[in-house]
Amino acid sequence: MTAQWTVKDAEGKLLPQFSGASPLEVGRKVVPIHYDAFRLRVSMSYRELFERALMQVLRREDWQIVRAKAKRTR
Repeated sequence: MTAQWTVKDAEGKLLPQFSGASPLEVGRKVVPIHYDAFRLRVSMSYRELFERALMQVLRREDWQIVRAKAKRTR
């Protein structure tokens, strides 16, 4: 089983258009500008910029990135 992550809004509804295999993958979908996945893993300063932008969106929209259901793998 692999974890599935998504966004939960202020009313507790899950937003499936923001689903992903990791919180980072979900965050890249939430932030309106493109952040390179490789650079997010290797550059601490780039990651800090991304996390700041992500937190701004999450606060403004009153969203949370949450673990959803586990997905079965074979």
